[in-house]
This record gives sequence, structure tokens and C-alpha cells, in this order.
Amino acid sequence: MTHVHGADGGAGRRAAVLGHPVAHSLSPVLHRAAYAALRLDGWRYDPVDVTEDDLAGFVGALDASWAGLSLTMPLKQTVLPLLDHVEPLAGVVGAVNTVLVQPARGTPVLTGANTDVYGLVTALGEALAPDAPAPRRTAAVLGGGATAASTLAALAQLGCTTPVVYVRSLARAGALMRAAHRMGVEPRYALLDAAPREVPGADVVVSTLPNRAADGLAAELDGAAVNGVLLDVAYDPRPTALSVAWQRAGGAVVGGERMLLHQAVEQVRLMTGLAGPVAAMDEALQAALGAPVHGAAPSNG
Repeated sequence: MTHVHGADGGAGRRAAVLGHPVAHSLSPVLHRAAYAALRLDGWRYDPVDVTEDDLAGFVGALDASWAGLSLTMPLKQTVLPLLDHVEPLAGVVGAVNTVLVQPARGTPVLTGANTDVYGLVTALGEALAPDAPAPRRTAAVLGGGATAASTLAALAQLGCTTPVVYVRSLARAGALMRAAHRMGVEPRYALLDAAPREVPGADVVVSTLPNRAADGLAAELDGAAVNGVLLDVAYDPRPTALSVAWQRAGGAVVGGERMLLHQAVEQVRLMTGLAGPVAAMDEALQAALGAPVHGAAPSNG
């Protein structure tokens, strides 16, 4: 699916993360660390500010020098009609965070993939006991956007096919409901207001809410007793208020940066054809964040 240019980087390829805004993205840190570790000296990876309105023009101008793109929201959904192929998982989820550019005669062939699911599964796997009875795990998802859809797919891989999804508005959860139906997952949907009463009892909780949007829930966890695993995909501030409250209540926490790391590792593999160097990428990420806060034992992205 990808073209490898040898350990010395060969002629090199281009890649980028697209979004608006995108200056804050840590994807360049991760991908550049990977290129250095893999000795892909001719490769480059840049942040490019692209709006939804600009996306079609940018994608249409891609040439054979490009290897791939990383996409932030809302481009993960906007890009779908612009692609030649969409891999099955990305199609089921309804979100593409990775575009692979394959040289061809004339216009390159564009294939959409989703590495967010891989990132979620791998990040959660850092905390979940491998011998736990996966089919019996209970799960909760906070939020109803594209990342929530990826989360449902990840939970299904971990044996949780009947999670509870907490959203601000049931009327606006249609896209997520359709995605769940496509992947054969049967969630129960509830309003976010019910989360403080119910999520403490879940084995796995994934918050896909934006930065600081879960602060209110964090305050309401005061005095609760939890023993499950929380993955908060937000990681700014780090640790998040929700992570602090969950850990204080006795639960295990996986920082959102772990999902970010592992989805990028898979992107590197898809774009270069070489296994992503996890240790080198992790080291660069921790240096960029300023502190190694990623322990999963009780004491997000």
C-alpha cells in the first residue's frame, strides 16, 4: 500500500498534519522523531493550516512527492468524498484521520484510513489486565463526535459491545448512532448529565470531550469510588481535571497522549512501510510535553 525508499530516505517524501488551527499539533514531533530513528533523512513532515473550505483544493493538488496526511477534526469527515478508496474500518467508523498518497500515472491515488482505533486499543491495553474477561467489561463513552465513533470500534475490539454513550443532545447523535449500527455495536445512549451517577461503576471509561469540557464532571466525582480505567483523549492541561479526579477516586488513568502516540506509530507504518519506532517517538513526545505523565496505575491527546 505504501512505497518504501530505503533506510537512507532515498529521494524522500512529504507528509503533513492538516487542521485549523494546527500550530499546537504534536504530530510533527512524533513523525519527525520517527523519520530520524528510521534514517529517512529525505523525508519531511509539516503542520499546514487548512480549513474545511480549503481541503478539496489542497488534496486536489497533491502529487507523487507526498506520502500521506494526518487530519484533525473536522477534516476527518470532510475528506471522505475526496478520496479514491476508504479502508473498511474507516468507512464503518465514518472518519479518516490518515490519507495515504500512492503515486500513479497522472493523479495520485488517495486512500483513507483510521489509526485512531489502533491508538485507542493500544493505549487502553497499557492499563487493562490482559487476563481480564474482556466480554464482561462494562464501558462508558463521554461525547458523541467522530472520536466517539472510533472509541466504539476500539471498545468492540476489546470485547465491549454494549457501552453507554453520554452525549449533550440525543437529537445530535445521529451520525454516531449510524456508525454504531454499521459496526454492530449496540450502545445505550444517555444524556451527559447522568454521567456523574453512572460512570464510576464502569470498567472502562473513555472521554472524547474537548479540552476542559469534562471539568464539571470531574468536580462531581468528588467522594466517588471507582476502580475502572479512564482514558481522557484530551491532554491539555496535563493531567486533565477529569484524570486527577478519577485517579483520586481510586481508578487507573491512561493519558490522552498515549492514544496520540500509538495512532502516530501506526500512521508512520502506513506512510513509510516501516514499523514505527515506538520508543524514539515516545521519548520525543515526553520531551515536548515536559513530563512523563503516562502511568496507568492508580495513585487522555
